Amino acid sequence: MNTISLPLIGRCQCGTLAYSASEPPLMVYACHCTNCQTQTGSAFVLSATVPESGFSFTEGDPSRVTWTSDSGNERYGLFCGACGTRIVNGQSPSIGFYSLRAGTLDDTSWVRPAGHIWMRSAQPWFRPDAEDALFDQQPSDYTKLIERFMTFQTFSQ
Repeated sequence: MNTISLPLIGRCQCGTLAYSASEPPLMVYACHCTNCQTQTGSAFVLSATVPESGFSFTEGDPSRVTWTSDSGNERYGLFCGACGTRIVNGQSPSIGFYSLRAGTLDDTSWVRPAGHIWMRSAQPWFRPDAEDALFDQQPSDYTKLIERFMTFQTFSQ
C-alpha cells in the first residue's frame, strides 16, 4: 500500500497555472467517455476525485469551458489559457467534488485507477485489470471505486 503526502500539488504543461489539493482524493478512475477521448486526444483520461473545498489554484487564473456530458449533466472545465492544459472538471450545480486530471500532478507515481467508467465507449483493444470496478456508463453509486481505491492508497498530512 502506498502512503502519499498531502497536499497534492500540480501544474499545467507551461507552468503558468498551479494548484494544491489539501484533502485526499476519494478515488482515481479512468473515464472512457467520448467527451474525455476527444478532449484528451487519447483512449481515456485518469481522474482523481477531490473535494472542491480542499482545492485551490496557487498560481495563475484558470480559463473555463462548459459543455453537456454524455450523461446529460452540465459540466465545466478549468484549464490554462496559455497552454490549454485541462486541470479539473466540475459540475453545475456543484456536487462538491472536482475531477482532477491526474496527469497534471507533480508526482504521478502513485496514480492507479481503481476502475473504469463509460466502458461502452472504450476502445476495443483496451483490457482492464480483472479486479477493476467496471461501469458501462456514469455510475450512480461510486462505492465500488472508492473501496477499491482505498485498498491500495493512504494519505498523510
